Amino acid sequence: MAVAVAKSAAAKDKKFYFDIKWVIIIAIVAFLVIFEVFPLLYLIYRSFFSTGGFSLEAFERVYTYPMNWTALKNTVVTATLSMIFGVIIAFPLAWLVGRTNLYGKKFFRTLFVMTYMVPPYVGAMAWLRLLNPSVGNLNVFLKNLFGLAESPFNIYTVGGLVWVLTSFYYPYAFITISRAMEKMDPSLEEASKISGASPLKTLATVTLPMMAPSLVAAALLVFVSAGSCYGIPSIIGAPGQVHTVTTRIIDFVNIGSQEGLTDATTMAVFLMVIANVVMYVSTFVVGKRQYITVSGKSTRPNTVDLGRWRIPITLLVVLFAIIVVVIPFATVATTSFTTNMGKPLLSLVDGKLNTENFTIKFWERVFTRKAILNSAKNSLIYAALTATIGIVISLVMSYLLQRTTVKGRQIPDFLITIGSGTPSVVIALSLIMTMSGRTFFGFFSINLYNTMWIMIISYLIKYLLMGMRTVVSAMSQIHPSLEEASLISGASWLRSFKDVTVPLIAPSVVAGWFLIFMPCFYELTMSTLLYSTDTKTIGYELYTYQTYHSQQTAAALATAILIMVILVNWILNKLTDGEFSI
Repeated sequence: MAVAVAKSAAAKDKKFYFDIKWVIIIAIVAFLVIFEVFPLLYLIYRSFFSTGGFSLEAFERVYTYPMNWTALKNTVVTATLSMIFGVIIAFPLAWLVGRTNLYGKKFFRTLFVMTYMVPPYVGAMAWLRLLNPSVGNLNVFLKNLFGLAESPFNIYTVGGLVWVLTSFYYPYAFITISRAMEKMDPSLEEASKISGASPLKTLATVTLPMMAPSLVAAALLVFVSAGSCYGIPSIIGAPGQVHTVTTRIIDFVNIGSQEGLTDATTMAVFLMVIANVVMYVSTFVVGKRQYITVSGKSTRPNTVDLGRWRIPITLLVVLFAIIVVVIPFATVATTSFTTNMGKPLLSLVDGKLNTENFTIKFWERVFTRKAILNSAKNSLIYAALTATIGIVISLVMSYLLQRTTVKGRQIPDFLITIGSGTPSVVIALSLIMTMSGRTFFGFFSINLYNTMWIMIISYLIKYLLMGMRTVVSAMSQIHPSLEEASLISGASWLRSFKDVTVPLIAPSVVAGWFLIFMPCFYELTMSTLLYSTDTKTIGYELYTYQTYHSQQTAAALATAILIMVILVNWILNKLTDGEFSI
C-alpha cells in the first residue's frame, strides 16, 4: 500500500519537461529539409520522371550527345590530374613548412593558405593574360627570348585547364595535410632517426605511410573541388572548346526551355553522385582508417634540419611562390592599369620612361559605375547576412554537439556536411526548380526566385560548414566545468553559453564569421544561376566584364578583391591576436 501511494505521489510530481534544445534541432532540421534535402531529392526525381513517368530518355539524350560526353570525360580527366598534381605539390610544401627549418616558414604558410581564399576565376584571368597563345605576356617574353616562331604554351587546352585548376586547388590539400602533419606523434620518426635513417628515408618509410589517410582525404577534396568548379573552365576551357559538366549545365539552363532544364538536371545528377561517393569514401572508409597520430606524450614533432640543403630548398620554394602566386596576381594588377593590353605597361623610349600605356580609368570605372557599386553592395549585404546567420547556427550546433546528449543532434550536422559537399551548381539548380512558386503535393509552395533570400539560402547550404567546424573545434577545447559552475550559480544554459562560453571562443567565432563571409562575397557559380536584375553580385559582375566587356575593368575588380582578402586576413590576425588568419 505504501509503495502504491509513493508511486502515485511520484506520478503527480512528474511534470512534462519542455527542452528548448529539441525546438532548436527541429528548426534547423526543418530549414535543411525544406531548402536542401527536398530540392536535391526533387532534382534526382526530375531527371528520371521528366516525361511524367519513369524514363531514361533524358540520360540517353544527354550522354549520347558528343559534346556532353566529351564534357563528362574532360571533367573526370581534369579533376583527376588536378588531384594528382595538387597532392604532389602540397605534400612536400606542407612537410617543408611544418616539419623543417626552412627559412621564412611563417610567411610561406600565410602565402599558400591565403590563395585558398582567392576566387579561382581570378587565377583563371591571370593565367589567361600570361599564357594566351597570341598575346600572353609569358608567351611573348619566351618567343622574344628564344626567337620562337610560335608560342610555347596554349592556355586554351586540357593541359592549360589542369594547370590553372591545380595552381588554385592545391591549397586545399596543403591545409588538410599540414593540420594532420603538425599533430603527428614524433616517436616513430625519432626511432627511425636513432636507427640511423636519413631525414629523406624517414619521410619515405615513416611519415608518408602514417600520413596516407590524410593524403587520400586531401586528394578527394581536390578532386571534388576541381570537378565541380565553374569559374576556371568557363574562362579557360570554353574559349578553347574544352567543355566540362559545369559549363554545360550553365549552357543548358541559359537555353531557357523545359528540355534545357531537364538536360541540366540530368548532368547535375552526375556531379551529385560523384560528390556523394567521394564524401562517403572520405568519411566512412578513409575516416575509419585514420592512424593514431596524436598520443598522450609529445604532440610537437621535432624539426628536421635541412643542413646544407636549407638554402637551395628555400630558393626552390621562393621560385615556386613567384611562379604560382606572385606573377599571376601581379599580372592581374598591372592589367588593371593598362590601356592597350598588347603593349607593356611601362617602357623606355630614348632613355625616358614612357607612361602612355598607363591609366587609372578602369579603377575610376570600378568606383563610379553604378552597376558595379550596386553589385558590390549586394555582395556585402548577402555575405554579411549569410555569415551572421551561419555563425549563430554554428554556435548553437557546436553547443548541441559538444555539451549535450540530446538525441538527434547529429542529424543537422550530417545534413550540413552533405550540403557543403554538394557542388554549387547542383545546389543552385535544385533551388531554381523548387523555389520558384511551383506547388508540390497540392499545398507546398515557396517562391524565392529572383530574390536575395534564394542567394543567401544557397550560400548557407554551401558554406555553413566552414564556420561550424571552426567553432566546434574551439568549443571542444573549453572544459565543461566552467559552464557547470555558472549553472550551479543559478544561470540558465543560454545565459551560461552567452556569458561564459562565447567570450572564451570569441577568436574562433570571428574566424568562423569571416570564413563564411569571404567565399560568399565573391561567389560566382550559384550567383550566375540565381541572380536577377536587382540581385547581381560582384562575382557575376567581374565574370561578365572579363567575358564580354572589358578585361581591364575585370582586372581592376579582381585586384580590389585580392586587396580585400589581404586586408581581411590582417584584420582577422589583429582581432584574434594572431590565433587565426585566412
